[in-house]
Amino acid sequence: MGTNFAQMMEIPDRGYAELARLFFIIHSDHESGNASAHATHLVGSTLSDIFYATSSGMNALAGPLHGRANQEALSWLLDVFQQFGHVPDREELYGFAWERLNAGQVIPGYGHAVLRKTDPRFSVQLEFGKAHFPEDPIFKLATMVYEIVPEVLQKQGKSKNPWPNVDAISGSLQYHYGVQDCTLVGCSGFYTVLFGVSRALGVSANAVWSRALNQPLERPKSVTTEMLEAIIK
Repeated sequence: MGTNFAQMMEIPDRGYAELARLFFIIHSDHESGNASAHATHLVGSTLSDIFYATSSGMNALAGPLHGRANQEALSWLLDVFQQFGHVPDREELYGFAWERLNAGQVIPGYGHAVLRKTDPRFSVQLEFGKAHFPEDPIFKLATMVYEIVPEVLQKQGKSKNPWPNVDAISGSLQYHYGVQDCTLVGCSGFYTVLFGVSRALGVSANAVWSRALNQPLERPKSVTTEMLEAIIK
């Protein structure tokens, strides 16, 4: 599938076919509790058509706190590179990270609500970049951010998890191979579509198992006014 996709994208570099295969595998699913997988499961539990169920998952994936996070992370890396005009050195990046946090801003891709260590999907992509294009400026910047930002977040003390998730680096790899578009909705504006192609594989497989196991219709619990009052007291 990776090779076929690379051919459709008209990217001749063999390395992109390898990246596409890696990307589709590691983005296919990530625990059923994530928004896109859960939305697909919820709609699928009504015995809705798999295309409708997957569509609901893609709508969830389009949110900035979910699938669009990879675009946010890449845009941040590009902004940093543009501000400095080059890959900053460690001292420059260290100071920049503190300036951003002190201004009440976040560093995209870091501080995940669930993960408590470096996302293994981040790690395999980091190793891929080191093996194929270690001197690419945006990749080098992403690597340096990984070496510096967790330390800054730990010293700041506000983040329970200072480590990166998959979104912190995935965009820089796609960007290296020319998968970028700065004419429609900003650079990297369609990266969520790539994420969606991959996620559709995972949620479809899960939907097959749901039907095979005859899992029941999912019914979210409702709450009473009294229950809400008890929560806020």
